[in-house]
Amino acid sequence: MQFTSLNLSSPLLQALESAGYHTPTPIQQQAIPSILQHHDVLACAQTGTGKTAAFSLPIIEQLLTVKADTGFQGPKALILAPTRELAIQIGENIAVYVSRTRIRHAVIFGGVSAVSQIAVLRKRPDVLVATPGRLLDLLNQKVLSLQQVRFLVLDEADRMLDMGFIKDIRTIIGKIPENRQTMLFSATMPSEIENLARAILRNPERIAVTPVSSTVDTIQQAVYPVVKANKVDLLCHLVHNEKNGNVLVFSRTKHGADKIVRKLKKANITAEAIHGNKSQQARQKALKAFKDGTIKVLVATDIAARGIDIDRLQLVINFDLPNEPETYVHRIGRTGRAGESGRAWSFCDPEEREYLWQITKLIKQTLPLVENHPFLPENLTEYREPVKTVTPPPTKSNRNKKKKRKRPHSTYREAV
Repeated sequence: MQFTSLNLSSPLLQALESAGYHTPTPIQQQAIPSILQHHDVLACAQTGTGKTAAFSLPIIEQLLTVKADTGFQGPKALILAPTRELAIQIGENIAVYVSRTRIRHAVIFGGVSAVSQIAVLRKRPDVLVATPGRLLDLLNQKVLSLQQVRFLVLDEADRMLDMGFIKDIRTIIGKIPENRQTMLFSATMPSEIENLARAILRNPERIAVTPVSSTVDTIQQAVYPVVKANKVDLLCHLVHNEKNGNVLVFSRTKHGADKIVRKLKKANITAEAIHGNKSQQARQKALKAFKDGTIKVLVATDIAARGIDIDRLQLVINFDLPNEPETYVHRIGRTGRAGESGRAWSFCDPEEREYLWQITKLIKQTLPLVENHPFLPENLTEYREPVKTVTPPPTKSNRNKKKKRKRPHSTYREAV
């Protein structure tokens, strides 16, 4: 199937052709016709499957059929995203799609002056991409109305749930006319998201591509056994030998990300960190430098796991294994996007073996051990067991019989 088969108008097809997009992904093949037929949509799709085009192309197509307003009373389409990075990325994609149309778009998010955001709204956007906090702030200042919104998209709804935005989402939805078309996209479908979907969607078309626990087939995954003290040396070794482009590295904490960057720079490797303690300007500068190849390594906390979209990113390294297995899926989804191949390597020290067991249980895959690197631990038995035989962690009955090992801990507040 080609995009030409999806009943999109010439300006959109020309923009897609110019950007080199010819074949729609599975989520696009299913969602675009449903949205064009005015159905509400509940879509379960992991990151990297092409969700942005799946909802934005049919929305833009429908907006093109509406006569341009002589007086602006607010955006006609609202797309809510959990993070600034994701909102910006969505905006960049929409800029490509509307490049040959009269449709205007804008992106608003926190971390920058509200004055500049208000100035953006004065450009009368048809499509508004926003994070919930800044949107509510501007609504409370009465500088924005949502009464003209005909299309509502909640992107990565489960992430918004994790970040505590659901109450804000419900408040925002209450300010939008009920006579609208609503699309909810989520990588996972916990009960809270199912409840929200029932409350805001009308007879939705349900779309699911790739099981929630699955990782993209084109990603080559591997585990590097390594003691914690040798992780940075191993990272420097791998980066120095990486000839295929930039490397995205995930750290569990902000402090850890900054520490990794300092040590990489001492090894003459260009690197920057992106996390919640960085200003928006610093984060965007680092991301731009990473995209244009000015820096070799971008070290990120999980705030970036769903907000960074790098074309043809070849390698993701989990410097720290996440303590939530679903986060592993989202992290490695930064590579192997839209059918491209990619690699995801994970460092694992002895204290992270339980995390590794949880990941293999979720993705239902055995992750191979790399046993020929220069920082290999002497004893690999303890690594082979959770990876090869997937030995379960202690049960409640025997957990009290021995002192429980202190595990690394991370909350969202710490991680970003």
